[in-house]
Amino acid sequence: MNKKILRAFLFGCAALVTFQALAQDNSQALVPLPSLDDFTKGNDGWSLGLGLGVEYETAYEGSDEFGLEIQPAGALQWRNGNDIFYFAGEALGWRGLRNDKWLLEALLGFEEGREENDSDDGHLDGLGNQEEGFEVVFQARRALTEDWRYWLVGRVVTGGDGNLALFGVGRRFGNQMNGTGSEINLVAVFHDSEYANKGFGVDATQAAQSGLNEIDLSGGLRSVGVDYSVRHYLTPNWQIYGEALFEYYSSAVRESPIARSDYETEIGIGVIYLF
Repeated sequence: MNKKILRAFLFGCAALVTFQALAQDNSQALVPLPSLDDFTKGNDGWSLGLGLGVEYETAYEGSDEFGLEIQPAGALQWRNGNDIFYFAGEALGWRGLRNDKWLLEALLGFEEGREENDSDDGHLDGLGNQEEGFEVVFQARRALTEDWRYWLVGRVVTGGDGNLALFGVGRRFGNQMNGTGSEINLVAVFHDSEYANKGFGVDATQAAQSGLNEIDLSGGLRSVGVDYSVRHYLTPNWQIYGEALFEYYSSAVRESPIARSDYETEIGIGVIYLF
């Protein structure tokens, strides 16, 4: 091999290794889970990440229509030891690590509601619009190993239209402790009758206006699902993230005329710049 070509090749390899070393931030996140934004790099004080993401998802719960949506990404965070307070556009929250095994989180979030024009094919005509509002979310994860390789997760969502609960188990891939890598969660989701009918119920008035069969759902199992998250540093200041979600509805939900599909799915990808 020509010596100039060999030197150029070796220089390129060295540059690539250096770039990868720089891109792989070695700071430690509050917990090393790719599904959680942590822009603090292990430091107390303020941190900020801003970006954009694109999602391909169902138009509404139970829909068989899909579409692309561009959304802002990132958050403003303030860290004090094992506590992070954050503002992420439509959510104001806190998460804290306790005894290195419990991750607790509480947030106040914005719920968009549902409008008849969410269905381009007119499947929601006559059902009326559901008002926007706020919801409170409580979540806990319990590590089963010291490096958060496996964990249990529980979540409760409550607001003006019923309650939803989620229980599951997760696994993290990769050895990074800075919040990059990937993870997967297997979950079961439950709702009470009020929450169930908000999304899938049809009362007498709605049935008369829409032509759909009237249905009143009781509480119980809503769905089983799986979600996969991935996050990587492209450079010390640029992150790329992705998420894929699949939720399969229970037989009770599938009986609703609003549920034109047996499942809900979502795929998203985006980039975030850390200031």
